[in-house]
Amino acid sequence: MIKLVSDTINREDIDSLVGWLQQDPIPRLTKGDLTLQLEEKWAEKIGTKYSVFVNSGSSSILLTLAALNESGKLKNNKIVVPAVSWATDVSSPMLLGLDPIMCDCNLEDLSCDLDELENIFKEQSPSALILVSPLGLVPNMLKITQLCDKYGVILLEDVCESMGSKFKDSYLGSFGFASFFSMYFGHHLSTIEGGFINTNDEDFYHMLLMMRSHGWDRDLPKWKQKELREKHECTNFDALYNFYVPGFNLRATDLQAFIGLRAIDKLDKYASKRNINFENYLSFIKNNKLQLLNNDSNFISSFAIPIVHKERDNIVKDLINSNIEVRPLIAGNMASKPMWVKKYPKPILPKAELLEEQGFYIPNHQDLTIQEIKQITDIINSYE
Repeated sequence: MIKLVSDTINREDIDSLVGWLQQDPIPRLTKGDLTLQLEEKWAEKIGTKYSVFVNSGSSSILLTLAALNESGKLKNNKIVVPAVSWATDVSSPMLLGLDPIMCDCNLEDLSCDLDELENIFKEQSPSALILVSPLGLVPNMLKITQLCDKYGVILLEDVCESMGSKFKDSYLGSFGFASFFSMYFGHHLSTIEGGFINTNDEDFYHMLLMMRSHGWDRDLPKWKQKELREKHECTNFDALYNFYVPGFNLRATDLQAFIGLRAIDKLDKYASKRNINFENYLSFIKNNKLQLLNNDSNFISSFAIPIVHKERDNIVKDLINSNIEVRPLIAGNMASKPMWVKKYPKPILPKAELLEEQGFYIPNHQDLTIQEIKQITDIINSYE
């Protein structure tokens, strides 16, 4: 069986975790000092000032939007979301009472079509853009940041599928006001479950820390705690259960952080292998409708390989019969899903529709061999 994904948590990680758990006294398992170490290490790795560790990539999206709303940074309720994205890119604004606006994709890096995006910015003046970089592909971050700056739109990067990818020399996730990462099984790195929010804005970072944990101030630096408690005339004793903003409980654990501290050290190695696999796929595949860009100035930490072909159903059947795992291309067109169509008119999104009808993706991970790549591409190439 050629699997879509391969777990990045190995036997050495498990043995190390067991040794840590067997300490006497038993280490703190819920959020503690290891979480702080992990957040500092991840912020430094990506090139931002701050990072907040949460219990999933989806939670990172929900928390970021809620914190933007609570901090008054949204000029209106309009949030641009890509049609080719993930459920929680779309459902998070819906659940928070915000108004998502669908943007069609392009067929080179599968992110937003930039002409359509600028039209949306001109005509609807949204507050924020959730920019998804699907499957490790690299959007044109220069043009996108220029558009966001020109029209006063907050850029939020969803890098859950693109950990380790770079535009020029900078990691995706370092360009926006905030960025989201996933540490789920099968992604580039894993903490079993988990996610990060990265930002350079100190006030927003403090808001994230409070809203991650009920709305209290326990995770804030001492000087910020003192400032809040004086402002609200709250004693240190009463502050233990004083809630300054509406919050969630989206914390991860120190057990996950222990795994994460080891995982970060693997990113460059795993991303390099995924990039080599990506280049081999591009050299072998002869009939993909997508014009995937392999720009020498960017680095693609490929999550999986997207294919669009009119014979999709037959190709998928042959791959499955050959014990090769395959999946629809992300979720296809999010505007075709019941959660959208029961609430909003279905927009005209021809490129996302093409991916919905003819798209699928094939395996890429750090353990994939060139022989397996050749086996997969031979099947795809047998169709004209």
